Amino acid sequence: MAKQVTAQVKVQIPAGQATPAPPVGTALGPHGVNIGQFVQGFNEKTRELNGTIVPVIITIFNDRSFEFEVKSPPAAVLLKQYAQVAKGAGNPRTDRVGSVTKDQVLEIARTKMADLNTKNEGQACRIIEGTARSMGIEVTS
Repeated sequence: MAKQVTAQVKVQIPAGQATPAPPVGTALGPHGVNIGQFVQGFNEKTRELNGTIVPVIITIFNDRSFEFEVKSPPAAVLLKQYAQVAKGAGNPRTDRVGSVTKDQVLEIARTKMADLNTKNEGQACRIIEGTARSMGIEVTS
């Protein structure tokens, strides 16, 4: 008999630094999942990303077992790292908090390609540029 999916939980956790404390504990606790086992597996799988926030989709089955899929970091997190800013602009229409180059945008687009709804590199760059614009980060040549 195949396992039946009970729930799907989505959380964003710093890579390699998950703990049983919230948000992990509060997301998985009600489903009866072994939180320690998840934390150990997640930290092992994401050790090389070291602290970058990554989205995780945890599929929980009726026998309380689980599988998790680690996605690529959000575009906003990557843009903030490349622009070396703490947060986006309060008013992105008038304020500029930092800048990234087109090469950096291409690098981010390649990182995010599996999670974007396009397979075209040019379109992926435009998606990342739009995210940068909405954060008040300028894209330079």
